Amino acid sequence: MRAAPAGAPPRLSRVNSAEPVHPAPLDAPASDRPALLRALATDLAAAGFTVDGVADLLGPSAHAALARDQIVPALLATARSGDDPRRARLAAVVRFFLLARPLTGGELDGALPAVRAEGLLALRLAAPDDGGRLASTVDLRPYAWDAAAGQTELWVASDLAAHQRPGVLRADHVLGIGHASATLVQTTARRPVARALDLGTGCGIQAFHLLEHAEHVVATDVSERALAFTRFNLLLNAPSLGIDPEDPEGRVELRLGSLLEPVAGERFDLVVSNPPFVITPRTAGESAEEQFTYRDGGLPGDRIVADLVAGLGGVLAEGGTAQLLGNWEIPEGAAWHERVRRWVPEGLDAWVLQREELTPEQYAETWLADASQQRDPAAYEASYAAYLADFAARGTAAIGFGAVWLRRPGPGQARLDRFEELTHPLEQPIGPHWAAAVGRADWLAAVGDGIAGQRLTVADDVTEERHQRPGAEHPGVILLRQGSGFRRTNLMSTELAGFVSACDGELTAGQIASALGALLGRDDDGFRAGLLGEAANLVLDGFLIPAAREGTARGGVAPDSTAADLAQL
Repeated sequence: MRAAPAGAPPRLSRVNSAEPVHPAPLDAPASDRPALLRALATDLAAAGFTVDGVADLLGPSAHAALARDQIVPALLATARSGDDPRRARLAAVVRFFLLARPLTGGELDGALPAVRAEGLLALRLAAPDDGGRLASTVDLRPYAWDAAAGQTELWVASDLAAHQRPGVLRADHVLGIGHASATLVQTTARRPVARALDLGTGCGIQAFHLLEHAEHVVATDVSERALAFTRFNLLLNAPSLGIDPEDPEGRVELRLGSLLEPVAGERFDLVVSNPPFVITPRTAGESAEEQFTYRDGGLPGDRIVADLVAGLGGVLAEGGTAQLLGNWEIPEGAAWHERVRRWVPEGLDAWVLQREELTPEQYAETWLADASQQRDPAAYEASYAAYLADFAARGTAAIGFGAVWLRRPGPGQARLDRFEELTHPLEQPIGPHWAAAVGRADWLAAVGDGIAGQRLTVADDVTEERHQRPGAEHPGVILLRQGSGFRRTNLMSTELAGFVSACDGELTAGQIASALGALLGRDDDGFRAGLLGEAANLVLDGFLIPAAREGTARGGVAPDSTAADLAQL
C-alpha cells in the first residue's frame, strides 16, 4: 500500500474469474480457472491439509519449530510418514507447499490427483526446477479460526518467505500470515456491519475475517501482485467465505490504489488496516521498485501512519470505527503519545495502545533481519548506518509500536481520548474486550452524573491483593488485578478498596460512597464526588461492571448493610 504520486488516480481491480479488469501478473497465482481451483480445494481437503492435520503429522516439537521458521524438524517428520498412504499423501503436500521442497510430477499427481501437476502449473503454483522436478512458487498453508457457526478452515497463498528461498526478498513480496496481521485480527473489535474496508489487504487475511460479520467488504492495495494473491485466496475458499464464485463482487470488491484514494467519497462502518508502517530511510532518487511493498509506504519517518490517522475520519460513517497497527517516532525528551495525539482530527474519538518501544538500533536490526538483508554484509552495514542517520536527523530517541482505535461518534456515544502503554501480555483475542470497554464508556456517557444511582458489581476475573509489613496493622499496598482482557492492575486507596468490596449489586454507588463518607467522617461533597469518579474509572477499565439486575448478590456486604457493616470491610 505504498503511497502513490500526488494526483495519481486510483485504479479498480475487480474480483471476477471470468473477465478481470486487471489480469493477474504472470508471477502471481492465476484465479481464472474455476475448475482447477475447485479441484485443488478438493485435493487439499482430501489430503487432510488442515491446521490440525499438519500439527498431528509433524508432532508438537517439529510443528513449534516450523512456527519459528525452522524447517529441518518438519523435513525429518515428513520423511517418517510411514506406510500409511494418507499420511504419506499429506507429507508430500506439506513438503511441497510449506517446506518448499521440489517433487516430481508423479509425486504431485499422487498427492493431488484432481488438480495434478499440470493444474498446478496452469495455476502458477509450481514451476520446473533445474533438476527436472517441480518447485512450489508460493507458500500455501492451512488457516483456521473459531467462528460463530463453527470453525472456519481456509488455505492461504502468499510469497515464499526467507526460510523457504535463498537471497533477499523481492521488493514486491506478498507477505503471508505474519505476526502483525495476526495481531490485527486479534485486536479488531468485531460487530455486524453493512460495509467494511480492508486497507492494504496483502494476501487478504483481514478481508477473510471481515466477511464473517460484514455484508460487503472492499479490500485495497497498491500492489497488483497482492490483489492477485487475495483474489486467488478468495476464490479458492469461496464456499467457506460465503462467496458466490460466479458473482464474488456481491460480497467483496478489490481495488488497486494508494492509501484512501480508491475509496474517496465513500463511507464505511468498519475500517481495518495493517499498513506498510515500517519507518525506512529515504534515499535520493530511489524508485518504488527498490522498496519492500509489504512494509514500506514510501514516505519519510512515520508519515504513512500519521496520514492514515488524519484521513480515516473522511471514510467513517457515523458510529463507524477504524483499527490499525502502526509505528511512531518518539522525540528525545517527549512522552510517546504527544505526536500521535496531534494526528487525530477534531471530531474523532481515539484510543491508542502502545505495546512496545525500541531504540533506533533495535529497530534497524529487526527490519534488516526481516527481509534477510544480513545475507549481503556490505549492504547490511550501509543500511544499518542509514537507519541510525535517518532517526538522528529527526531527533528520534525511540520508536513505538501499537494499535490505534478511532471512531466517528454518533448521538449518545462517549467521547474517548485515551492513550495508554500496556507492555505486558494481554488475553487474546483482545478485540472482544476492547469492544466491551467501549461499550462501558458509552454506558458511562449515557449515565452521566447519574452513576450515583447505579448498582455495580465486581467483574468475575478481578482479584484483590494486599501487602503489608510484618506486624503492621493495615496493608501498605492494595491492588486490584484483572485475570483476563487487558489484565490491568489498579493501585487503590483504603477508601476505594472499601467501596469495591461493597459493590455486590445491592447498594447503589451513591449509597456506598455516602456510607463510607459517614464512617470516615468525610461527608463533604468533594470526597463523595472523588470516590464516584474513581468508581467510574474502574467501570471503564472493567474492574466494576453494571449489575445485571437488582437483588443479585455476588459476595461482599449483605443487602441490609449499614455504615457500621462497612467498617468491617
